[in-house]
Amino acid sequence: MNKQEQLNTIKKDFINCQKVLLAIGDETRQSILFVLMGTDCQTGLRVGEITEQTHLSRPAVSHHLKVLREAGIILMRKEGTKNFYYINVRTELGLLRTLVLDIDQFMQNFYSNDGISEG
Repeated sequence: MNKQEQLNTIKKDFINCQKVLLAIGDETRQSILFVLMGTDCQTGLRVGEITEQTHLSRPAVSHHLKVLREAGIILMRKEGTKNFYYINVRTELGLLRTLVLDIDQFMQNFYSNDGISEG
């Protein structure tokens, strides 16, 4: 693949990652993700449980959970009237891995050993 083809691939990667990057770029959503990742609960957490651990309001948690769900990072499971939120193990976060790998490959192909020292 030539330089322009690799740049086009990276551009597509960025487009594919836009929702995920926006979703995880917010510090509040990051704290919610840490709570979800840090729990021993395999079935997910309810909004109230997330609220307790993040010290955010219920409406704020609900809003941020919606953004994370729309980005495909978390999923929701209904149990009667209760909603449980959990990390999507087949998440769109894999798109980020592709983006980073493609950028890394590009840098190796076109910018390695240019006399630029790593800091």
